[in-house]
Amino acid sequence: MRRPLIAGNWKLHKTCDEAVALVTALKKAVDGVDTCDILVAPVFTALVPVAAALKGSQIKLSAQNCYPETHGAYTGEVSPQLLKDAGCSAVIVGHSERRQLFGEDDAFINRKVKAVLDAGMKAILCVGETLEERDNGKILDVLTRQIKGGLAGLDAKALIQVVIAYEPVWAIGTGKTASNEEAQEVHSFLRGLLRGIYDQPTADNTRILYGGSVKPDNIDGLMAEDDIDGALVGGASLKAEDFARIVRFC
Repeated sequence: MRRPLIAGNWKLHKTCDEAVALVTALKKAVDGVDTCDILVAPVFTALVPVAAALKGSQIKLSAQNCYPETHGAYTGEVSPQLLKDAGCSAVIVGHSERRQLFGEDDAFINRKVKAVLDAGMKAILCVGETLEERDNGKILDVLTRQIKGGLAGLDAKALIQVVIAYEPVWAIGTGKTASNEEAQEVHSFLRGLLRGIYDQPTADNTRILYGGSVKPDNIDGLMAEDDIDGALVGGASLKAEDFARIVRFC
């Protein structure tokens, strides 16, 4: 039985004080929820104060990105080891904005996945197609390439610490959302892909999240689908009330 995961990606929002205020409100709003795992991903500068504010709660801390080296002459970068030291238990890798805006390819993302796992944290591997790729009928080819590239060199045992997040690029921040049926179809394809690469138990046990304009008014339908195991939430995670409603999906 896959335990649902609701993750909030705050992107480039919230000062340290604002971030602490948000998680303080969120802790109260989700108090008593034991039906899913909850995770938030603030900006780098807010990780330490947010970790302190979350102490003793069921909400876990994630980073939005990392650099796949432990230390060295990499000005401006942050290693998985430093993120773990800051209080993180997970790192988001391969987000579409990293792919689209910063040119990260599957090989580089694969290095990040391995580095996160080596540091003893969970990796949330994001995959998804652009509108052009979808319109040209390339969605399954794109997802196959991203999954195989992102997971290259990892065995089934390593997949225990990996979460897949399907985020159609055309649905991120646009207000558009894949229909429940469209999302389920892709999630089912991804699970079948994992079954082909690894085995049935690995496919059955790997959590696959949906991301792309997830809101309080569409979460219930998405979570009713068999292969959708949670959500990677963007804008709606910046308001405690909205995120709490998503966490409390029906």
